[in-house]
Amino acid sequence: MLTGKRIGFGITASHCTYEEVVPKIAVLREQGAIVVPIVSHSVLVAATRFGTGDEWVRKIEEAAGAKVISTIADAEPLGPKTPVDCMVIAPMTGNSISRFANASTDSPVLMAAKATMRNGTPVVLGISTNDALGLNGVNIMKLLNAKHIYFIPFGQDDPFKKPNSLISDFDLIVPTILKAMEHQQLQPVLIQHKK
Repeated sequence: MLTGKRIGFGITASHCTYEEVVPKIAVLREQGAIVVPIVSHSVLVAATRFGTGDEWVRKIEEAAGAKVISTIADAEPLGPKTPVDCMVIAPMTGNSISRFANASTDSPVLMAAKATMRNGTPVVLGISTNDALGLNGVNIMKLLNAKHIYFIPFGQDDPFKKPNSLISDFDLIVPTILKAMEHQQLQPVLIQHKK
């Protein structure tokens, strides 16, 4: 299915989702993909109750079997020189959603996505943000209507305690990638979480 495909895998600072997302990198490799990991600056330096940057970088590199790309300069060649077949950003925070929707390329992950779009290659977004149904809603709608951008299906993860929060179902990463490489959106986009 993904044998020999180069998959860029960008990770931004939704630290609470790493435990769920990072093992999906190994799943991609099991399906034959070559994974190119890219991290935002906050992934590198943040120390939270979920772990330190050093711990997560080590886990990401182990899962990917490759060193992380952690600078904008090192991410830029993913466009013209060393392209990927699909770029995934999971988790993608509200901050990154806002910047991406408004063409601000100020992190290695967003540079990798921009470089991928330059080639007309799919970019898959796995959102995780507490303000998706708040101020960031307009940015998500913008990206839902953009060419070459596809979403891992998402829904409210805690509608009563966090009514503006949306998160993707990261179990759907592989099916979303496969559809995106056919230039199709995995449906339904809006889901009800099992949790």
